[in-house]
Amino acid sequence: MTVRKGGVVLNRWWTLCVVSVGSFMLLLDVTIVNIALPDIEEALDASLTDLQWVVAAYAVALSAALLTAGSLADRFGRRAVFAWGMAIFTIASLLCGVAQDPLVLNLARVLQGIGGAALLATSLALLAAAYPDTRDRHVALAVWGAVSGAALAVGPLAGGALVEAAGWRWIFLVNLPVGVLALIATMRRVAESRAERPGGIDWPGFVTLGTALGALSFALLRANEEGWSSTPVVSAFVVSGVSLAAFVLIERVRRDPMLPGELFAKITTTGAALGVLAMSTTAFALLLYLTLYLQTVLGHEPLAAGLRLLPLTLSIFVASAVAARLGTVLPARWLVSGGLACIGVGLLLMGDLSVSDDWTALLAGQLVTGLGVGLVNPNVVAAAMGAVEPARVGVASGLSNTCRSMGIAVGVASLGAVFADRVRDGVRDALAGTPLQAQAGELGHAVAAGQVGEAMAHLPEQQRGLFAGAAQGAFVEGLNSILTAAAVVAFLGALAVVPLIRGRDLVTTGPDGEPLPIAAGH
Repeated sequence: MTVRKGGVVLNRWWTLCVVSVGSFMLLLDVTIVNIALPDIEEALDASLTDLQWVVAAYAVALSAALLTAGSLADRFGRRAVFAWGMAIFTIASLLCGVAQDPLVLNLARVLQGIGGAALLATSLALLAAAYPDTRDRHVALAVWGAVSGAALAVGPLAGGALVEAAGWRWIFLVNLPVGVLALIATMRRVAESRAERPGGIDWPGFVTLGTALGALSFALLRANEEGWSSTPVVSAFVVSGVSLAAFVLIERVRRDPMLPGELFAKITTTGAALGVLAMSTTAFALLLYLTLYLQTVLGHEPLAAGLRLLPLTLSIFVASAVAARLGTVLPARWLVSGGLACIGVGLLLMGDLSVSDDWTALLAGQLVTGLGVGLVNPNVVAAAMGAVEPARVGVASGLSNTCRSMGIAVGVASLGAVFADRVRDGVRDALAGTPLQAQAGELGHAVAAGQVGEAMAHLPEQQRGLFAGAAQGAFVEGLNSILTAAAVVAFLGALAVVPLIRGRDLVTTGPDGEPLPIAAGH
Protein backbone atom coordinates (compact mmCIF):
# COMPACT_ATOMS: atom_id res chain seq x y z
CA MET A 1 0.00 0.00 0.00
CA THR A 2 2.77 2.40 0.93
CA VAL A 3 4.74 1.61 -2.20
CA ARG A 4 1.69 2.12 -4.39
CA LYS A 5 0.90 5.42 -2.71
CA GLY A 6 4.47 6.58 -3.13
CA GLY A 7 4.30 5.63 -6.81
CA VAL A 8 1.23 7.81 -7.28
CA VAL A 9 2.95 10.79 -5.69
CA LEU A 10 5.99 10.20 -7.87
CA ASN A 11 3.83 10.13 -11.02
CA ARG A 12 2.15 13.33 -9.96
CA TRP A 13 5.45 15.15 -9.62
CA TRP A 14 6.72 13.68 -12.89
CA THR A 15 3.55 14.88 -14.59
CA LEU A 16 4.02 18.38 -13.17
CA CYS A 17 7.66 18.46 -14.24
CA VAL A 18 7.01 17.18 -17.77
CA VAL A 19 4.02 19.48 -18.35
CA SER A 20 5.98 22.46 -17.03
CA VAL A 21 8.93 21.66 -19.29
CA GLY A 22 6.65 21.36 -22.32
CA SER A 23 4.90 24.63 -21.57
CA PHE A 24 8.25 26.34 -20.94
CA MET A 25 9.58 25.20 -24.33
CA LEU A 26 6.58 26.24 -26.41
CA LEU A 27 6.17 29.63 -24.67
CA LEU A 28 9.90 30.30 -24.80
CA ASP A 29 9.81 29.86 -28.55
CA VAL A 30 7.29 32.70 -28.79
CA THR A 31 9.80 35.26 -27.46
CA ILE A 32 13.27 33.76 -27.81
CA VAL A 33 13.24 33.88 -31.61
CA ASN A 34 12.81 37.68 -31.75
CA ILE A 35 16.37 38.32 -30.57
CA ALA A 36 17.79 36.10 -33.31
CA LEU A 37 15.93 37.72 -36.22
CA PRO A 38 18.71 40.11 -37.35
CA ASP A 39 21.18 37.19 -37.43
CA ILE A 40 18.65 35.05 -39.32
CA GLU A 41 18.16 37.90 -41.79
CA GLU A 42 21.90 38.05 -42.49
CA ALA A 43 22.52 34.29 -42.57
CA LEU A 44 19.57 33.37 -44.81
CA ASP A 45 19.36 36.62 -46.81
CA ALA A 46 15.82 37.06 -45.50
CA SER A 47 13.50 40.02 -46.08
CA LEU A 48 11.44 41.74 -43.40
CA THR A 49 8.42 39.76 -44.58
CA ASP A 50 10.38 36.53 -44.11
CA LEU A 51 11.24 37.60 -40.57
CA GLN A 52 7.62 38.46 -39.84
CA TRP A 53 6.65 34.98 -41.01
CA VAL A 54 9.16 33.42 -38.58
CA VAL A 55 6.96 34.78 -35.79
CA ALA A 56 3.56 34.63 -37.50
CA ALA A 57 3.85 31.09 -38.93
CA TYR A 58 4.36 29.62 -35.46
CA ALA A 59 1.48 31.64 -34.00
CA VAL A 60 -0.94 30.85 -36.86
CA ALA A 61 -0.30 27.11 -36.64
CA LEU A 62 -0.57 27.17 -32.84
CA SER A 63 -3.91 29.00 -32.87
CA ALA A 64 -5.38 26.94 -35.74
CA ALA A 65 -4.51 23.54 -34.23
CA LEU A 66 -5.10 24.20 -30.54
CA LEU A 67 -8.80 23.35 -30.22
CA THR A 68 -8.50 20.34 -32.53
CA ALA A 69 -5.57 19.04 -30.48
CA GLY A 70 -7.78 19.19 -27.39
CA SER A 71 -10.44 17.09 -29.13
CA LEU A 72 -7.84 14.53 -30.21
CA ALA A 73 -6.55 14.35 -26.64
CA ASP A 74 -10.03 13.71 -25.23
CA ARG A 75 -10.55 10.83 -27.67
CA PHE A 76 -7.11 9.19 -27.97
CA GLY A 77 -5.58 10.11 -24.62
CA ARG A 78 -3.97 13.24 -23.18
CA ARG A 79 -0.61 11.60 -22.60
CA ALA A 80 -0.52 10.19 -26.14
CA VAL A 81 -1.27 13.57 -27.76
CA PHE A 82 1.18 15.33 -25.42
CA ALA A 83 3.88 12.83 -26.37
CA TRP A 84 3.18 13.26 -30.09
CA GLY A 85 3.26 17.00 -29.62
CA MET A 86 6.63 16.79 -27.88
CA ALA A 87 8.00 14.60 -30.68
CA ILE A 88 6.71 16.90 -33.43
CA PHE A 89 7.98 20.00 -31.63
CA THR A 90 11.42 18.46 -31.17
CA ILE A 91 11.72 17.30 -34.80
CA ALA A 92 10.52 20.70 -36.01
CA SER A 93 13.14 22.39 -33.82
CA LEU A 94 15.81 20.31 -35.55
CA LEU A 95 14.47 21.35 -38.96
CA CYS A 96 14.49 25.00 -37.89
CA GLY A 97 18.06 24.69 -36.68
CA VAL A 98 19.39 23.26 -39.94
CA ALA A 99 17.28 25.39 -42.33
CA GLN A 100 19.25 26.94 -45.18
CA ASP A 101 16.61 29.33 -46.55
CA PRO A 102 13.66 31.31 -45.13
CA LEU A 103 10.97 29.09 -46.71
CA VAL A 104 12.25 25.93 -45.03
CA LEU A 105 12.59 27.78 -41.72
CA ASN A 106 9.04 29.07 -41.85
CA LEU A 107 7.59 25.68 -42.85
CA ALA A 108 9.41 24.17 -39.89
CA ARG A 109 7.96 26.90 -37.69
CA VAL A 110 4.47 25.82 -38.83
CA LEU A 111 5.31 22.27 -37.74
CA GLN A 112 6.60 23.63 -34.43
CA GLY A 113 3.31 25.44 -33.92
CA ILE A 114 1.34 22.23 -34.48
CA GLY A 115 3.48 20.42 -31.92
CA GLY A 116 3.14 23.33 -29.52
CA ALA A 117 -0.65 23.22 -29.89
CA ALA A 118 -0.67 19.57 -28.80
CA LEU A 119 1.48 20.42 -25.77
CA LEU A 120 -0.58 23.42 -24.71
CA ALA A 121 -3.97 21.78 -25.31
CA THR A 122 -3.18 18.84 -23.02
CA SER A 123 -1.16 20.52 -20.26
CA LEU A 124 -3.98 21.57 -17.94
CA ALA A 125 -5.95 18.36 -18.55
CA LEU A 126 -2.94 16.23 -17.56
CA LEU A 127 -2.47 18.26 -14.39
CA ALA A 128 -6.17 18.01 -13.52
CA ALA A 129 -6.05 14.22 -13.91
CA ALA A 130 -2.84 13.90 -11.88
CA TYR A 131 -4.10 16.15 -9.05
CA PRO A 132 -7.77 15.28 -8.39
CA ASP A 133 -7.62 16.92 -4.96
CA THR A 134 -8.49 20.62 -5.32
CA ARG A 135 -5.93 21.88 -2.81
CA ASP A 136 -3.05 19.97 -4.43
CA ARG A 137 -4.25 21.04 -7.87
CA HIS A 138 -4.05 24.70 -6.89
CA VAL A 139 -0.41 24.22 -5.88
CA ALA A 140 0.38 22.41 -9.14
CA LEU A 141 -1.32 25.11 -11.22
CA ALA A 142 0.62 27.79 -9.33
CA VAL A 143 3.90 26.04 -10.17
CA TRP A 144 2.86 25.64 -13.81
CA GLY A 145 1.85 29.31 -14.00
CA ALA A 146 5.15 30.45 -12.50
CA VAL A 147 7.13 28.37 -15.00
CA SER A 148 5.04 29.74 -17.87
CA GLY A 149 5.68 33.29 -16.70
CA ALA A 150 9.39 32.59 -16.36
CA ALA A 151 9.51 31.41 -19.98
CA LEU A 152 8.24 34.79 -21.12
CA ALA A 153 10.60 36.64 -18.80
CA VAL A 154 13.82 34.83 -19.76
CA GLY A 155 13.08 34.48 -23.49
CA PRO A 156 14.88 37.59 -24.77
CA LEU A 157 17.81 37.09 -22.39
CA ALA A 158 18.20 33.38 -23.16
CA GLY A 159 17.94 34.10 -26.87
CA GLY A 160 20.63 36.76 -26.69
CA ALA A 161 22.99 34.50 -24.74
CA LEU A 162 22.52 31.57 -27.14
CA VAL A 163 22.93 33.70 -30.28
CA GLU A 164 26.15 35.29 -29.02
CA ALA A 165 27.63 32.09 -27.58
CA ALA A 166 26.69 29.56 -30.27
CA GLY A 167 24.78 31.23 -33.11
CA TRP A 168 21.12 31.69 -33.96
CA ARG A 169 20.55 28.06 -34.88
CA TRP A 170 20.96 27.05 -31.24
CA ILE A 171 17.82 28.85 -30.15
CA PHE A 172 16.10 25.91 -31.89
CA LEU A 173 18.68 23.13 -31.43
CA VAL A 174 18.68 23.59 -27.65
CA ASN A 175 15.19 22.06 -27.68
CA LEU A 176 16.51 18.71 -28.89
CA PRO A 177 18.02 17.22 -25.70
CA VAL A 178 15.25 18.72 -23.56
CA GLY A 179 12.55 17.39 -25.87
CA VAL A 180 14.01 13.89 -26.03
CA LEU A 181 14.33 13.62 -22.24
CA ALA A 182 10.83 15.03 -21.72
CA LEU A 183 9.40 12.55 -24.24
CA ILE A 184 11.03 9.60 -22.44
CA ALA A 185 9.73 10.85 -19.09
CA THR A 186 6.24 11.28 -20.54
CA MET A 187 6.04 7.71 -21.80
CA ARG A 188 7.53 6.18 -18.64
CA ARG A 189 6.15 8.29 -15.82
CA VAL A 190 2.94 10.09 -16.86
CA ALA A 191 -0.42 8.35 -16.47
CA GLU A 192 -2.84 8.26 -19.39
CA SER A 193 -6.28 9.89 -19.17
CA ARG A 194 -9.21 10.42 -21.54
CA ALA A 195 -12.57 12.14 -21.54
CA GLU A 196 -15.42 9.89 -20.39
CA ARG A 197 -17.59 10.84 -23.38
CA PRO A 198 -15.34 12.38 -26.04
CA GLY A 199 -17.00 14.22 -28.86
CA GLY A 200 -16.22 13.97 -32.55
CA ILE A 201 -13.22 15.64 -34.13
CA ASP A 202 -14.11 18.75 -36.07
CA TRP A 203 -11.83 18.39 -39.09
CA PRO A 204 -13.85 20.79 -41.31
CA GLY A 205 -13.63 23.42 -38.58
CA PHE A 206 -9.88 22.91 -38.26
CA VAL A 207 -9.32 23.25 -42.01
CA THR A 208 -11.50 26.33 -42.45
CA LEU A 209 -10.12 28.14 -39.38
CA GLY A 210 -6.53 27.36 -40.34
CA THR A 211 -7.15 28.51 -43.91
CA ALA A 212 -8.77 31.74 -42.74
CA LEU A 213 -5.92 32.64 -40.39
CA GLY A 214 -3.19 31.62 -42.82
CA ALA A 215 -4.72 33.50 -45.76
CA LEU A 216 -5.26 36.63 -43.66
CA SER A 217 -1.65 36.61 -42.44
CA PHE A 218 -0.41 36.00 -45.99
CA ALA A 219 -2.44 38.92 -47.34
CA LEU A 220 -1.26 41.36 -44.67
CA LEU A 221 2.39 40.36 -44.97
CA ARG A 222 2.57 40.10 -48.76
CA ALA A 223 0.87 43.48 -49.17
CA ASN A 224 4.15 45.06 -48.08
CA GLU A 225 5.85 43.81 -51.23
CA GLU A 226 3.05 43.07 -53.71
CA GLY A 227 0.76 46.03 -53.01
CA TRP A 228 -2.75 46.04 -51.53
CA SER A 229 -4.48 45.78 -54.91
CA SER A 230 -2.31 42.97 -56.29
CA THR A 231 -4.00 39.74 -57.35
CA PRO A 232 -2.32 37.49 -54.73
CA VAL A 233 -3.18 39.85 -51.87
CA VAL A 234 -6.81 40.45 -52.91
CA SER A 235 -7.25 36.71 -53.53
CA ALA A 236 -5.88 35.90 -50.08
CA PHE A 237 -8.29 38.34 -48.43
CA VAL A 238 -11.19 36.74 -50.31
CA VAL A 239 -10.08 33.22 -49.32
CA SER A 240 -9.75 34.33 -45.71
CA GLY A 241 -13.22 35.86 -45.65
CA VAL A 242 -14.88 32.88 -47.32
CA SER A 243 -13.06 30.41 -45.04
CA LEU A 244 -14.03 32.35 -41.93
CA ALA A 245 -17.67 32.43 -43.01
CA ALA A 246 -17.53 28.70 -43.71
CA PHE A 247 -16.02 28.10 -40.27
CA VAL A 248 -18.85 29.99 -38.56
CA LEU A 249 -21.48 28.04 -40.53
CA ILE A 250 -19.79 24.70 -39.82
CA GLU A 251 -19.63 25.42 -36.10
CA ARG A 252 -23.36 26.22 -36.08
CA VAL A 253 -24.47 22.96 -37.72
CA ARG A 254 -21.98 20.36 -36.45
CA ARG A 255 -23.03 18.05 -33.65
CA ASP A 256 -19.59 18.27 -32.00
CA PRO A 257 -18.08 21.64 -33.01
CA MET A 258 -14.63 22.50 -31.69
CA LEU A 259 -16.02 25.94 -30.74
CA PRO A 260 -19.54 25.31 -29.38
CA GLY A 261 -22.04 28.12 -29.77
CA GLU A 262 -23.11 27.65 -26.14
CA LEU A 263 -19.69 28.93 -25.15
CA PHE A 264 -20.89 32.40 -26.14
CA ALA A 265 -24.22 32.13 -24.32
CA LYS A 266 -22.85 34.68 -21.85
CA ILE A 267 -21.47 37.87 -23.31
CA THR A 268 -18.49 37.73 -20.93
CA THR A 269 -16.95 35.02 -23.13
CA THR A 270 -16.88 37.48 -26.03
CA GLY A 271 -15.48 40.20 -23.78
CA ALA A 272 -12.70 37.94 -22.54
CA ALA A 273 -11.81 36.94 -26.11
CA LEU A 274 -11.63 40.60 -27.14
CA GLY A 275 -9.46 41.35 -24.11
CA VAL A 276 -6.96 38.64 -25.04
CA LEU A 277 -6.91 39.77 -28.68
CA ALA A 278 -6.35 43.41 -27.69
CA MET A 279 -3.43 42.43 -25.48
CA SER A 280 -1.71 40.04 -27.89
CA THR A 281 -2.13 42.14 -31.06
CA THR A 282 -0.42 45.04 -29.30
CA ALA A 283 2.05 44.24 -26.53
CA PHE A 284 3.10 40.77 -27.70
CA ALA A 285 3.17 41.49 -31.43
CA LEU A 286 5.34 44.59 -30.93
CA LEU A 287 8.20 42.57 -29.41
CA LEU A 288 9.38 41.78 -32.96
CA TYR A 289 9.72 45.45 -33.90
CA LEU A 290 11.22 46.53 -30.57
CA THR A 291 13.89 43.87 -30.96
CA LEU A 292 14.71 44.98 -34.49
CA TYR A 293 14.96 48.58 -33.25
CA LEU A 294 17.38 47.67 -30.47
CA GLN A 295 19.63 45.68 -32.80
CA THR A 296 19.40 47.33 -36.21
CA VAL A 297 18.98 50.99 -35.22
CA LEU A 298 20.76 51.18 -31.86
CA GLY A 299 23.30 48.52 -32.84
CA HIS A 300 23.12 46.38 -29.70
CA GLU A 301 24.35 42.80 -29.79
CA PRO A 302 21.74 40.06 -29.13
CA LEU A 303 22.55 39.60 -25.44
CA ALA A 304 22.58 43.35 -24.82
CA ALA A 305 19.25 43.68 -26.64
CA GLY A 306 17.77 40.91 -24.50
CA LEU A 307 18.92 42.65 -21.33
CA ARG A 308 17.25 45.86 -22.49
CA LEU A 309 13.91 44.06 -22.83
CA LEU A 310 14.08 42.67 -19.28
CA PRO A 311 12.18 45.64 -17.77
CA LEU A 312 9.16 44.65 -19.87
CA THR A 313 9.26 40.92 -19.18
CA LEU A 314 10.08 41.24 -15.49
CA SER A 315 7.29 43.78 -15.08
CA ILE A 316 4.89 41.26 -16.64
CA PHE A 317 6.16 38.51 -14.34
CA VAL A 318 5.81 40.53 -11.13
CA ALA A 319 2.52 42.17 -12.06
CA SER A 320 0.94 38.81 -12.96
CA ALA A 321 1.57 37.49 -9.45
CA VAL A 322 0.02 40.57 -7.87
CA ALA A 323 -2.90 40.66 -10.33
CA ALA A 324 -3.89 37.07 -9.57
CA ARG A 325 -4.51 38.11 -5.96
CA LEU A 326 -6.31 41.30 -6.96
CA GLY A 327 -8.65 39.17 -9.06
CA THR A 328 -10.14 37.67 -5.89
CA VAL A 329 -11.25 41.06 -4.52
CA LEU A 330 -11.77 43.36 -7.53
CA PRO A 331 -14.17 42.93 -10.48
CA ALA A 332 -12.52 41.30 -13.49
CA ARG A 333 -13.88 43.89 -15.92
CA TRP A 334 -11.99 46.74 -14.26
CA LEU A 335 -8.75 44.79 -13.94
CA VAL A 336 -8.83 43.79 -17.60
CA SER A 337 -9.90 47.27 -18.73
CA GLY A 338 -7.31 48.96 -16.51
CA GLY A 339 -4.61 46.60 -17.76
CA LEU A 340 -5.40 47.36 -21.41
CA ALA A 341 -5.37 51.09 -20.61
CA CYS A 342 -1.93 50.66 -19.01
CA ILE A 343 -0.74 48.89 -22.17
CA GLY A 344 -1.97 51.83 -24.23
CA VAL A 345 -0.24 54.37 -21.97
CA GLY A 346 2.98 52.35 -22.01
CA LEU A 347 3.00 52.12 -25.80
CA LEU A 348 2.46 55.88 -26.08
CA LEU A 349 5.36 56.44 -23.69
CA MET A 350 7.56 54.38 -26.02
CA GLY A 351 6.09 55.92 -29.18
CA ASP A 352 7.83 59.29 -29.18
CA LEU A 353 11.30 58.16 -30.20
CA SER A 354 13.87 60.20 -32.08
CA VAL A 355 16.97 59.02 -33.91
CA SER A 356 19.20 60.40 -31.14
CA ASP A 357 17.44 58.49 -28.32
CA ASP A 358 19.07 55.63 -26.44
CA TRP A 359 17.28 52.51 -25.21
CA THR A 360 16.42 54.24 -21.92
CA ALA A 361 13.72 56.14 -23.86
CA LEU A 362 11.84 52.81 -23.83
CA LEU A 363 12.24 52.15 -20.11
CA ALA A 364 9.17 53.86 -18.63
CA GLY A 365 6.97 52.53 -21.42
CA GLN A 366 8.23 48.98 -20.92
CA LEU A 367 7.42 49.07 -17.20
CA VAL A 368 3.90 50.45 -17.71
CA THR A 369 3.18 48.07 -20.60
CA GLY A 370 4.39 45.12 -18.54
CA LEU A 371 2.14 46.22 -15.66
CA GLY A 372 -0.79 46.25 -18.07
CA VAL A 373 -0.07 42.79 -19.48
CA GLY A 374 0.31 41.46 -15.94
CA LEU A 375 -3.10 42.86 -14.98
CA VAL A 376 -4.85 41.52 -18.08
CA ASN A 377 -3.34 38.06 -18.47
CA PRO A 378 -4.52 36.11 -15.38
CA ASN A 379 -7.81 37.95 -14.99
CA VAL A 380 -9.00 37.70 -18.58
CA VAL A 381 -8.35 33.94 -18.52
CA ALA A 382 -10.17 33.66 -15.17
CA ALA A 383 -13.11 35.57 -16.65
CA ALA A 384 -13.21 33.33 -19.73
CA MET A 385 -13.22 30.17 -17.61
CA GLY A 386 -15.57 31.59 -14.98
CA ALA A 387 -18.24 32.44 -17.54
CA VAL A 388 -18.86 28.80 -18.51
CA GLU A 389 -20.10 25.75 -16.69
CA PRO A 390 -17.38 23.48 -15.26
CA ALA A 391 -17.71 20.99 -18.13
CA ARG A 392 -16.75 23.75 -20.60
CA VAL A 393 -13.72 25.09 -18.73
CA GLY A 394 -11.27 23.22 -20.97
CA VAL A 395 -12.84 24.61 -24.14
CA ALA A 396 -12.89 28.13 -22.66
CA SER A 397 -9.19 27.83 -21.80
CA GLY A 398 -8.50 26.62 -25.35
CA LEU A 399 -10.39 29.59 -26.80
CA SER A 400 -8.33 31.97 -24.69
CA ASN A 401 -5.05 30.41 -25.82
CA THR A 402 -6.26 30.41 -29.44
CA CYS A 403 -7.07 34.12 -29.27
CA ARG A 404 -3.67 34.84 -27.75
CA SER A 405 -1.64 33.14 -30.48
CA MET A 406 -4.01 34.34 -33.22
CA GLY A 407 -3.63 37.89 -31.93
CA ILE A 408 0.15 37.68 -32.15
CA ALA A 409 -0.03 36.48 -35.77
CA VAL A 410 -2.55 39.09 -36.86
CA GLY A 411 -0.79 41.82 -34.87
CA VAL A 412 2.60 41.10 -36.42
CA ALA A 413 1.06 41.13 -39.90
CA SER A 414 -1.18 44.20 -39.55
CA LEU A 415 1.37 46.30 -37.66
CA GLY A 416 3.93 45.23 -40.25
CA ALA A 417 1.75 46.63 -43.02
CA VAL A 418 1.51 50.00 -41.25
CA PHE A 419 5.22 49.94 -40.46
CA ALA A 420 6.28 49.20 -44.04
CA ASP A 421 4.04 51.93 -45.47
CA ARG A 422 5.36 54.52 -43.02
CA VAL A 423 8.98 53.51 -43.64
CA ARG A 424 8.59 53.93 -47.40
CA ASP A 425 7.10 57.40 -46.92
CA GLY A 426 9.83 58.33 -44.44
CA VAL A 427 12.62 57.38 -46.82
CA ARG A 428 11.02 59.31 -49.69
CA ASP A 429 10.60 62.40 -47.50
CA ALA A 430 14.18 62.22 -46.18
CA LEU A 431 15.70 61.85 -49.65
CA ALA A 432 13.61 64.57 -51.32
CA GLY A 433 15.87 67.22 -52.81
CA THR A 434 19.00 65.04 -52.50
CA PRO A 435 21.05 63.23 -55.17
CA LEU A 436 19.10 60.08 -54.26
CA GLN A 437 15.66 61.58 -54.88
CA ALA A 438 15.18 59.69 -58.14
CA GLN A 439 15.81 56.38 -56.35
CA ALA A 440 13.82 57.25 -53.24
CA GLY A 441 10.88 54.97 -54.08
CA GLU A 442 13.10 51.96 -54.75
CA LEU A 443 15.24 52.63 -51.68
CA GLY A 444 12.16 53.08 -49.50
CA HIS A 445 10.87 49.71 -50.64
CA ALA A 446 14.24 48.13 -49.82
CA VAL A 447 14.21 49.56 -46.29
CA ALA A 448 10.59 48.43 -45.73
CA ALA A 449 11.54 44.94 -46.93
CA GLY A 450 14.52 44.78 -44.56
CA GLN A 451 17.12 44.85 -47.36
CA VAL A 452 19.13 47.89 -46.25
CA GLY A 453 22.49 46.16 -46.62
CA GLU A 454 21.78 45.00 -50.16
CA ALA A 455 20.58 48.45 -51.20
CA MET A 456 23.60 50.08 -49.56
CA ALA A 457 25.98 47.88 -51.52
CA HIS A 458 24.64 49.21 -54.83
CA LEU A 459 25.13 52.89 -53.91
CA PRO A 460 28.27 54.98 -54.44
CA GLU A 461 30.29 55.19 -51.25
CA GLN A 462 29.75 58.95 -50.89
CA GLN A 463 25.96 58.46 -50.85
CA ARG A 464 25.80 55.62 -48.36
CA GLY A 465 25.85 57.86 -45.31
CA LEU A 466 22.91 59.85 -46.67
CA PHE A 467 20.92 56.68 -47.29
CA ALA A 468 21.85 55.20 -43.90
CA GLY A 469 20.58 58.29 -42.11
CA ALA A 470 17.35 58.26 -44.10
CA ALA A 471 16.81 54.55 -43.40
CA GLN A 472 17.43 54.96 -39.69
CA GLY A 473 15.09 57.94 -39.41
CA ALA A 474 12.37 56.17 -41.41
CA PHE A 475 12.64 53.07 -39.21
CA VAL A 476 12.13 55.19 -36.09
CA GLU A 477 9.17 56.96 -37.69
CA GLY A 478 7.65 53.61 -38.63
CA LEU A 479 8.13 52.28 -35.11
CA ASN A 480 6.52 55.38 -33.62
CA SER A 481 3.56 54.93 -35.97
CA ILE A 482 2.86 51.32 -35.00
CA LEU A 483 3.35 52.05 -31.30
CA THR A 484 0.70 54.75 -31.60
CA ALA A 485 -1.60 52.52 -33.67
CA ALA A 486 -1.24 49.69 -31.15
CA ALA A 487 -1.98 52.08 -28.29
CA VAL A 488 -5.25 53.06 -29.98
CA VAL A 489 -6.19 49.36 -30.27
CA ALA A 490 -5.40 48.84 -26.58
CA PHE A 491 -7.53 51.84 -25.54
CA LEU A 492 -10.44 50.64 -27.68
CA GLY A 493 -10.11 47.22 -26.08
CA ALA A 494 -10.14 48.83 -22.63
CA LEU A 495 -13.45 50.53 -23.45
CA ALA A 496 -14.99 47.46 -25.09
CA VAL A 497 -14.44 45.00 -22.23
CA VAL A 498 -16.17 47.13 -19.59
CA PRO A 499 -19.75 46.37 -20.74
CA LEU A 500 -18.85 42.91 -22.04
CA ILE A 501 -17.18 41.32 -18.98
CA ARG A 502 -20.04 41.16 -16.51
CA GLY A 503 -19.77 40.09 -12.90
CA ARG A 504 -23.17 38.38 -12.93
CA ASP A 505 -21.95 36.00 -15.67
CA LEU A 506 -19.09 34.65 -13.58
CA VAL A 507 -19.33 31.37 -11.69
CA THR A 508 -17.85 32.04 -8.27
CA THR A 509 -17.67 28.43 -7.11
CA GLY A 510 -16.50 25.29 -8.81
CA PRO A 511 -18.28 21.95 -8.81
CA ASP A 512 -16.64 20.95 -5.52
CA GLY A 513 -17.70 24.16 -3.78
CA GLU A 514 -14.23 25.66 -3.85
CA PRO A 515 -14.12 29.40 -4.67
CA LEU A 516 -12.76 30.34 -8.07
CA PRO A 517 -10.20 33.18 -8.21
CA ILE A 518 -12.67 35.66 -9.72
CA ALA A 519 -14.37 38.62 -8.11
CA ALA A 520 -18.04 38.64 -9.04
CA GLY A 521 -18.69 42.31 -8.36
CA HIS A 522 -20.02 44.66 -11.00
